[in-house]
Amino acid sequence: MSPLRNIGNTKIQITPIAMGCWPISGVTSVEVTEQASLATLKAAFDSGINFFDTAYCYGYEGESERLIARALGDKRDQLVIATKGGIHWADRKQVRDASPARIKQECDESLQRLNTDRVELYYLHGPDPEIPVSESAGAFKELLDAGKILSVGVSNFNLEQLQEFAAVCPISAYQPRYNMLQRDIEADRLPWCIENQVSVMVYWPLMKGLLAGKLPRDHQFAPEDGRQKYPMFHGEEWNKNQDFLDELRILAEEWNHTIAQVVIRWTIQQTGITCALCGAKRPEQIKENAEVINFELSPSQIESINRLIQQRGPICS
Repeated sequence: MSPLRNIGNTKIQITPIAMGCWPISGVTSVEVTEQASLATLKAAFDSGINFFDTAYCYGYEGESERLIARALGDKRDQLVIATKGGIHWADRKQVRDASPARIKQECDESLQRLNTDRVELYYLHGPDPEIPVSESAGAFKELLDAGKILSVGVSNFNLEQLQEFAAVCPISAYQPRYNMLQRDIEADRLPWCIENQVSVMVYWPLMKGLLAGKLPRDHQFAPEDGRQKYPMFHGEEWNKNQDFLDELRILAEEWNHTIAQVVIRWTIQQTGITCALCGAKRPEQIKENAEVINFELSPSQIESINRLIQQRGPICS
């Protein structure tokens, strides 16, 4: 059985794992080097991943998009590239601007950085409170009609915003956060996507690295590590998450997989989930994650995991 899955109702086929290309930009991740980033991109492709997810704002000067072009430019026709517009940097602060003119400008600049004439999937990175969603959608429809983008996605939308955008421009993909412990999309957005044949491409499947199970209980975060701002990495929530991982580690070892592999595989086997974005900044990280393409969890294994999730209880994220 082919591991490839279609983006929405298009004929664009992707692996159920994408390399998330935010870490290689080096903006919030520590110990990122250009050499390691290029090697990681190549390792992802060599491991069987064909789907690369980036954005206009991944890097202060578009470093992520430029690195993809440098590492994999000669493989362009074998790649599915997703990028995003609507957020840019000004004085090293993120600015939302989803005005039609800005969206079209950023798309053109992204194509230049990627050294390509089209991207397979182009997302609105997030809603702009100053611009009606329908106006932004109109710009995406123009880009789609012009052939600069082959399908359209939106990220970080609520249900109402999804519906408003789709009334103007067809949506093929939706990108929210989702993992074993953060499952709020199941209440409304995931059912809507299933009903409307919209692929769900989730970020944070490993909850910013926590669910990889490699951070010990006494881990000390570096001052520049952006994860410190999230409650899941502190106090009682941290301890509950570590207890959960201790139980999950037993199952993973029994099944001869790493914790990260079990977590990612569980994610892409959930109804309606098309793909999980796995960020990486070193080759060994993406190689480990790519292995999940080659196995499935049995119904009884899924049931065992779900019991642990239920025991963990609601998370304060």
